[in-house]
Formats: sequence, C-alpha cells, structure tokens
Amino acid sequence: MNLIKEKHLEGERALFQCEDSQIESCLFDNGESPLKEGKNLIVVNTDFGWKYPLWYNRNLTVKNCHFLKDSKSGLWYVKNGTFSSLDIEAVKEFRYCEGIRIEDTSFHHGAETLWNCKDVSLKRLEIQEADYFGFHSSDIEGERLHLVGNYCFDSGKNIYLKDSVLLSKDAFWNAEHVLLVNCVIEGEYFGWNSSDITLIHCTIKSHQGFCYMKNLKLIDCKIEESDLIFEYCENIDVTSLTPLSTVKNPISGKIKAPSIECLIENDAKIDHSKVLIESEVKSREI
Repeated sequence: MNLIKEKHLEGERALFQCEDSQIESCLFDNGESPLKEGKNLIVVNTDFGWKYPLWYNRNLTVKNCHFLKDSKSGLWYVKNGTFSSLDIEAVKEFRYCEGIRIEDTSFHHGAETLWNCKDVSLKRLEIQEADYFGFHSSDIEGERLHLVGNYCFDSGKNIYLKDSVLLSKDAFWNAEHVLLVNCVIEGEYFGWNSSDITLIHCTIKSHQGFCYMKNLKLIDCKIEESDLIFEYCENIDVTSLTPLSTVKNPISGKIKAPSIECLIENDAKIDHSKVLIESEVKSREI
C-alpha cells in the first residue's frame, strides 16, 4: 500500500482517483474534491479544509480526522466505509452512502446529514444542531446517540436505536418499521404519519405526539408531560408506566396506564368502542 504522509495538498482534485493508499497526517485545503473517486484508502490523522473531499469512494477507512467548517458536503456517494473518532464541523455530511459505519464521532453542526443512506451503523455519536438528521435513510442500527436537532429520521425506514437521547421536535415523521429501546425522546409532535413503530422501556415527552399513526406499540414506557396524544391512531397497543394527561380521539387499539386525566372522544365519525381503555379515566370530553 502506498504511503502519503505529512503533506499539505492543495488544488482541485489533488489526489483524484487515488487507490490502495494510506494517507496520514496530511492537510487538504484550497481545492475541491481532493480524494474524489478514491478506492481502498485508509485516511488517518488528517485535516480537511475544503469542499467535497471524499466523493464516490469505495472501501474507505477514515479515523482520527478533522473536517473543518468549509469541508461541507464532504462524504457523499461512499460505498463500504468505516469512520471513527472524527471531529466534524461541517454540515451536510454523509449522503447517498451505502454500507457505512460511524463510531465515536462528534458532529458540531449535524444539520442535513445522513440523507438517503442505507445499511448504516451508528455508535457513540454526539450530534448537535442536527435539523433533518437521517432524512430518508434506511436499514439503520444505532446505539448511544445523543442528538439535538429537529425533524430527525423523517421518512426513515427499518431503524433500530437503543440507549439513545433524542431532543427533537417532529422526530420520526413519515417513518416505517422503527424500534426504539431504552431511549429518551423529547420534542413536540413525535411520529406523525408513521407506521409500525415500537418503543420499549422508553421515556417520551411530546406535546401532541403519536398522531396519525398506524400499528404503534409502546411497551412499559414512561409518557411524561405529553398531552393531546394518539389522535387518529389506528391499531395501537400502549402500556404506559406513568399517568397520561390527555388522550384525544384514537381510532382503534388498546391503552393501558395508571390513569388518564382527560379522555377526549368528540369526533362523531369515530367508533370509540374500537378502543379498549384499561385505565382510570378521571374526566371525559364528548
């Protein structure tokens, strides 16, 4: 394997179509697309200071690297890549990638990142300013994520996350086949228009969350500070370990909780007998 070490590389496509190389302790700047169309590369301890550094790469390993603010849109169209211990200041990273593993990495400005990707593994990530993180991506497994940013995983599919904290308004909208285990989710309007969503041992805080959903299952979850939930939900199976504030017009399924402060059933178009309530209902609005 060719070794490229301690170089300051400038200019557009500085190492275009580089193959079978280890790039170590280098700086790329003042030129777009320095490693475009790379193949079989190991990149370590290297700084990227300009746009589009790693596009259309195959079989890529990147570790202990720094992506500066101006290296935006840096990792697109990558197939088979492992990324670890990265410090990423740039936005719009990881799009149209397939077969990627990202570990022990900080995204300082994770907005519009991880779009249209599939076959993704995420471990121990800190993701800040992350609006629209994970949009339209599929086949994702993640653990120990800490994400701050709205609209995460919109239109995602086949997603499994555990031991994670998501501080995100409108999380998991339009999503399909999602499993969340031991997670904390805080943010308004969780999960609208989604289907086949399961949460196990999770804590959720969401004003007007869980609406317009199909096949929703909550197993031994804590639903706190959440009102006007389950509106127009079909085939739900909910077990909450905490009292519920207001439940509004679910369509069908089962809800079990220590109590429901207010059950709203004021939509005459709904057959409310299709919802089994296994809870003390303190008040009703009809």
